[in-house]
Amino acid sequence: MPSSDRQVERLVMDAGDITRAVTRIAHEILERNKGVKDLALVGIRTGGVHLAHRLVKRIQEIEAAAVPIGDLDITLYRDDLSLRKEQPTLRKTSVPFDISDKIVVLVDDVLFTGRTIRAAMDGLIDLGRPAEIQLAVLVDRGHRQLPIKATYIGKNIPTSREESIQVLLEEEGEDDRVVIFKT
Repeated sequence: MPSSDRQVERLVMDAGDITRAVTRIAHEILERNKGVKDLALVGIRTGGVHLAHRLVKRIQEIEAAAVPIGDLDITLYRDDLSLRKEQPTLRKTSVPFDISDKIVVLVDDVLFTGRTIRAAMDGLIDLGRPAEIQLAVLVDRGHRQLPIKATYIGKNIPTSREESIQVLLEEEGEDDRVVIFKT
């Protein structure tokens, strides 16, 4: 939902905070995986795709080595398709490399119930058999419904169920920021 349709409750991350979080996560990915050998990043549409591209750029600046990147649309893997009133919009999945035996870092903007990540893992497994799947998120807001835990977290932001978090990025025509809305 566009930010103009809601009243902003509070800003929790500004552009500088997001940049620092992406840089830290890039370093953590490299440290945990001892470099970029067999590493690939896959962003979950849509916010995760933008963050994955930022992470790959930062990793390439640090290591001076290319890292494969892909975009994953999880629409058809969602467990709530039958509950939705309108038809879902399908977007393109583009993973132009074999993920088999790779360490795949799934990237998303917000981790909430864990259902999006479960759907993304199903989508990845349909593409091949990675050696390992890791998860990088900009924001972890809690409230899991599935046993999913992020490997890399930009910021933990505890929320109530009456709040929602929106990550706004310049790639979508916004100023970089993370805000909490009252729903």
